[in-house]
Formats: sequence, structure tokens, C-alpha cells
Amino acid sequence: MKAKVLDIKGTSVKDITLNDNVWSIEPHNQALYDTLISQQAALRQGTRKTKTRAEVSGGGRKPWRQKGTGRARQGSIRAPQWRGGGIAFGPTPNINYKKAVNKKIRRLAIRSALSIKAKENNLIILDKFSFEKPSTKEMIEVMKNLKTDSEKTLIVTKEHEDFVVRSAGNIQGVKTLDFQKMNLFDLLNATKLLVTVDAVSKIEEVYA
Repeated sequence: MKAKVLDIKGTSVKDITLNDNVWSIEPHNQALYDTLISQQAALRQGTRKTKTRAEVSGGGRKPWRQKGTGRARQGSIRAPQWRGGGIAFGPTPNINYKKAVNKKIRRLAIRSALSIKAKENNLIILDKFSFEKPSTKEMIEVMKNLKTDSEKTLIVTKEHEDFVVRSAGNIQGVKTLDFQKMNLFDLLNATKLLVTVDAVSKIEEVYA
């Protein structure tokens, strides 16, 4: 498929041919679902915990004698059935929530997300960012020129570009990643995908 390459003023400078195996496949919904669930599950810390009866304070003696009171026998007021007592069978820390998804499925999901952006005309290819120093003002101007200033935008570059990251860092709804850190959640979460020409080449090299 053909795509226009824009400069930072929003002017078309050339056309390039995109690899259909990366940017024009039929989205695979199951791969998208499995990969997204896997990515979100991996973010869970697994540190939640409740206290058992051995860990709550108090309850060092029997609340009343064993026999003769007419009440059920009790050994401690910190048993699970008491208010303020320990929790029976509660969650323990260090739970591993990770869900395995093989590399083939993960790459299929990324290609599906890229193809969705291209199909919906939410893919913008930029020749390069020509900032001499970090400038939020200049980045906002670029966003306006590319008509992405009112949308959630993911900027993908070939490698970490400090000027670009720092220029976009204070703009709400804009996130910057190099192509190696590109992930499914950020791709789907963004409305517009802004990719530099150099990043397009690297993405096709890895995912084609």
C-alpha cells in the first residue's frame, strides 16, 4: 500500500510503499485479545495480602471458659469468625499473574493493531523531527500541522530521541516510544499513530 510522508509543517514530501504484511493484514481479534490480556496481567504486582489469625493483634487468651457458659467454645477473639479477626484463606503475596503468549501471536497482534491504524486513516508518517533543542511549543505546533493536536497520539521513533521525548513530555495525550518499546496497549489506546520514516523501516524489518 502507498502512504504519504509529511514534514513537520504537514506538507507531503514523498510517497512510500508500505509492506502489506505489516500494515494491511486482516486484524486477528483473538491475537489482539490474548496479547492485551497478557500485557495487562504482567503489570499486576501480586503483592496483595490479608492477615491471618496469627498476624492480627490481640486474642492472647480465651474470651470465656470452655464449659458452663451456654455459649459456643472459643479459643481466641481473633479467630476468622470474629470481627477484627484474621482472614481465612485470604490472598497471599508473590502471586504470578503472567499469562504466556508466544512470540508469533504477539507479533500478529502488533501487525493487527498497525493495520487497524492504517485502515482507519489514523496512521501519519513523518520524515523527521528537526528540533534543535527540546521545545514543547514547537511540538504543539507540529501536532497542529499534522492535525493530531486534539487526539491521543502515540509517537514512534527509530531510537530514543531525547529532544522529541522532552518536547512531548508535557503535552497531555501524547506519548513517545522508540520502535523497540512499541506495545499493543499503547497502540490501541492512542487514536493517532505518528511514525517516523526511519521507524517504519525498522518496524517492517522486525514484523514483516
